[in-house]
Amino acid sequence: MSGPHVVLDTDFGRGEHFFGLWAEWQAAAERGALHYLAIAPTPPAAAEIPSAQLRALWPPLVPGLHRILLDAGRVTLDLMIGPAEALLPQIEARVDAFHVPAVAADAPAIPARALARLAVQGATLWAGAPDEAQAWALRAAGFACAVAPGGATLPPDLCGVYASRAPQQPAPAAPERRAIVIGAGVAGSAACERLCAHGWDVTLIERHAAPAQEASGNLAGIFMPLLSKDDNIPTRLSRSAFLFALRQWVRLGGVGSAFAGANCGVLQLARDAGHAVVQREVVEAWNYPTEYVRWLDAAAASARLGSATPHGGWLFEQGGWARPSSLCAALLDACGARLRRVFLSEALALQRVDGRWQVRDSGGALVAEAPTVVLATGAGARALAQSAPLPLQALRGQVTHLAPERVPAQSLVVCREAYITPPFEGVICAGATYDDDADPALRAASQRENMARLAEILPGVRVDDAPLAGRVGFRCAAPDRLPLAGALPDYPSAGRLERLRDVPRHPGLHCLLGYASRGIIWAPLMAELLVSQLEGLPLPLEANLAAALDPGRFLLKERRRSQ
Repeated sequence: MSGPHVVLDTDFGRGEHFFGLWAEWQAAAERGALHYLAIAPTPPAAAEIPSAQLRALWPPLVPGLHRILLDAGRVTLDLMIGPAEALLPQIEARVDAFHVPAVAADAPAIPARALARLAVQGATLWAGAPDEAQAWALRAAGFACAVAPGGATLPPDLCGVYASRAPQQPAPAAPERRAIVIGAGVAGSAACERLCAHGWDVTLIERHAAPAQEASGNLAGIFMPLLSKDDNIPTRLSRSAFLFALRQWVRLGGVGSAFAGANCGVLQLARDAGHAVVQREVVEAWNYPTEYVRWLDAAAASARLGSATPHGGWLFEQGGWARPSSLCAALLDACGARLRRVFLSEALALQRVDGRWQVRDSGGALVAEAPTVVLATGAGARALAQSAPLPLQALRGQVTHLAPERVPAQSLVVCREAYITPPFEGVICAGATYDDDADPALRAASQRENMARLAEILPGVRVDDAPLAGRVGFRCAAPDRLPLAGALPDYPSAGRLERLRDVPRHPGLHCLLGYASRGIIWAPLMAELLVSQLEGLPLPLEANLAAALDPGRFLLKERRRSQ
């Protein structure tokens, strides 16, 4: 499988160039894959998109990078919403062709060096009616340019080929597409699906008899983004992950169809009057589309809730809940014959032998062997020597299961300090606690905590005599509460470190860990990020966001403190 043809368009406009190129690719199967990077300062609304396939996957117009997979993954559109001068430095890709439309007279010119940084040797460039300074900058950056006929009232266009004599980064070698994924929760299941979709043969190792038996075994998990006043890294990451997950689930067959769950909406109530002011200001300051989030005042929130609430809240219309075990099953079924399942086998030792990782069980028997291993074992990663130094924590969470008659009827997920789901198959889920202990048993104190928080959200809920029923799971969390996605750092080999790229890595050993309580939305994008890294493809996130997820970040901070 050869790599895709990568195109960078510095202004998507209404998408005319993309749609033309997409039509060419659809008409010529022998062309392979197309990866189109589109910077869109002012993207079109979904209603303006002529393709029904793309229109169904078009994101709300919020800032950031939105990866859209089309034609069964043969065509990828990375829609990057924002100004080119801010987004270009955040792109990690090897570009084969550039499309640089003419910019308005008062707009900043596209920095030529930023294009050259991304160009492969021989990359082609078309620039629409550049002025003399822009043309000179392109030539100075290494593009051998020639004039092409322009319009009647415009300067001539410029065509070029990147022919710089500057040292080039070597193209990444094509990987041997065989991998072992350890752990069959949402992290491991999503990794299997993405790897198999890219033509990898995958062996999945799971110590239980079925997928999703640990943290992913809860009856319901909620999905919604984070918001913040300063649009910080967790907010930006959760936005990209949430929206990517929604698109992937549409491709999978849809929430409630391909797997159990519902896009019923999530109402996140304000904690108090001060928090209500912040919630309203956040929505107003960032001018979010209403399909992404709406601020409801107390009256509107009470009407949606069906009971009085004093302060209002955020309404995420596209949010909802999903049954993780059902989602895992759908992801693994999508892998087809490329997936080999090895259940009831626990991976307790990893050894690198002749360029391959050998996975052995507690008795030392060989379970599987492959050049690439992905650890998706949650806090269980602490049991393996290579991942034991990672600062991972297991956080106990007890969910309470209630009969529907104990709770005022709800058609959407409601949350504040706790959450409550609509009834499904006769069960309402409420919770969950955050406990710093390893007790796997249900306990009355944790149930009382859940019920007290629930009573604060929904007046009239019967809390005193509920039977002790529910589930205990252990979330895997990192100190910064962000996931770890990428190559595993080699702690014993680390010396003085200045940057992430200086961190030594275990060759072929990667991890998807630390999803905490947001595994449902983290899993699809983290798997896409990892596969993009393995394949040498453009990353599905801005570079600074991908760096925030690098598993080497903790080792780098540790060394910087000690140097």
